[in-house]
Amino acid sequence: MRFRNLLVSSLALTAVSATMVACGDSTDDASGLVPTSSTTAASTTAGAIDPASVSTAPMVTVWVPPKPEVQIPDAIPTELVITDLVDGEGRAAESGDTVVVHYVGVRSEDGTEFDNSYERGQSFPVVLGSGGVIAGWDEGLLGVKQGGQRQLDIPSALAYGAEAKGDVIKANDALTFVIDIIAVIGVSDPADAPTLTIEGAENRDKIDIEDIIIGEGEEIQPGQTAVVQIIAYRGDTGAQLNSTWEIGQPVQFTFASGEILPGLELGIDEMNIGGRRKVIVPFILAFGEAGSPEAGLPANTDMVLVIDLIAGY
Repeated sequence: MRFRNLLVSSLALTAVSATMVACGDSTDDASGLVPTSSTTAASTTAGAIDPASVSTAPMVTVWVPPKPEVQIPDAIPTELVITDLVDGEGRAAESGDTVVVHYVGVRSEDGTEFDNSYERGQSFPVVLGSGGVIAGWDEGLLGVKQGGQRQLDIPSALAYGAEAKGDVIKANDALTFVIDIIAVIGVSDPADAPTLTIEGAENRDKIDIEDIIIGEGEEIQPGQTAVVQIIAYRGDTGAQLNSTWEIGQPVQFTFASGEILPGLELGIDEMNIGGRRKVIVPFILAFGEAGSPEAGLPANTDMVLVIDLIAGY
């Protein structure tokens, strides 16, 4: 049984409009899903929390970096030119990693803009080496670090070649991008998944949060995208229901937006990146009285979630 059958959601892993960078032919579908609810969890600290304290008002505004100016090259590039405008921190991106970016793209010849993500207010994820973007990006984003800003001057052969795109990009155009690196997310290794024994118990009246590992990163903030790995268990028996580790990628959602189950939202509140928590979620803060029988979760049944906060951006 796949984890997405348990954690049903209308929330796509990424919402991407028709964009030139993604080759102009497709938009990303939901490839990692989380529980949804119309209820937004109230801010809280770890420990026992009364479900009655949960608020119903969204609390967030998604942060978007300022749109940068683009300085076009002095000459039309005939090979890929990489310029780091701002050095980032942390691990350098490798093939297979997901790099989350904001970007603006222009024609190298005259600086005419054809696309940017800033005005849409949506970051754009790129799986390096997957061929989902133009070759100049797949090559040019290797080695970037979170918080960095990189300019790519891309020859037409590594862009769209003799094919025109939209109303701006002409045949054989070289392209220039300035790209802000929002996050670098490594490939998941199932061998890194935690191994815990969950004892079955009677239903709880309150959510209970236990920090297993205190993360060394920053605390997740409302409006940031949380990147998490989750293992879900039945609260009554301790039987594992499913795991994002097993499907090979974490899930992502906007923290404190009301897009996910209140129990998951409460479970990562005030959590530090790199941390791991065990969260006992009363059924009223999970799938409610109906449960999720198709996923093996009976009616009126609590859940236990083991959550790893991989990144926040």
